[in-house]
Amino acid sequence: MGSLIAYGRNEEIYGEGEAADFLYRVKSGCVRTCRVLKDGRRQIASFSLPGDVFGLTPGEEHTSSAEASVPSEVIAVKGSTLRSRAGVDPALAILLMGLAIAELQRTQDHALLLIKSAQERVATFLLDLAKREASNIEVRLPMSRQEIADYLGLTIETVSRTLTLLENTAAISLPTSRRVILCNRPSLSKMNV
Repeated sequence: MGSLIAYGRNEEIYGEGEAADFLYRVKSGCVRTCRVLKDGRRQIASFSLPGDVFGLTPGEEHTSSAEASVPSEVIAVKGSTLRSRAGVDPALAILLMGLAIAELQRTQDHALLLIKSAQERVATFLLDLAKREASNIEVRLPMSRQEIADYLGLTIETVSRTLTLLENTAAISLPTSRRVILCNRPSLSKMNV
């Protein structure tokens, strides 16, 4: 159910304040939800990877924007269709409730992440991506270093320095700018307090 739509890198899927008529599921790529602050800084609230659902909102308008971090394919489902089906399909209603609870959990985890040190933030971010990608060894980074910085509440320089530090201590290896090998998960886990 829904329509498959392709988006180019940095293309907007929906904007802050626009009508929240659809719910979205990432088929391929990576989508960031974010807000631009009055001073021009961008705060990324989440990254949605293949299989993730985004666009849930408690009101009639989106409270953030959603943009493709890389070329992405997204399935858009009309919200009114889901709500009417959920009224007669308890399994769908339970699924939608589960999605809302998962979104709330991600938001709470992100808030807690922002009180950690830079090294703890980066380690936690890498471990979370590994978990989401179901990988024990390698993490693929579909987002840029700047996007990671905007998500973690750090500068791009701090993210780069921290990744280099983790590589120098043999916790990770960086074969390319978009691949991270988790060489010492126990060491990273100790930083994930």
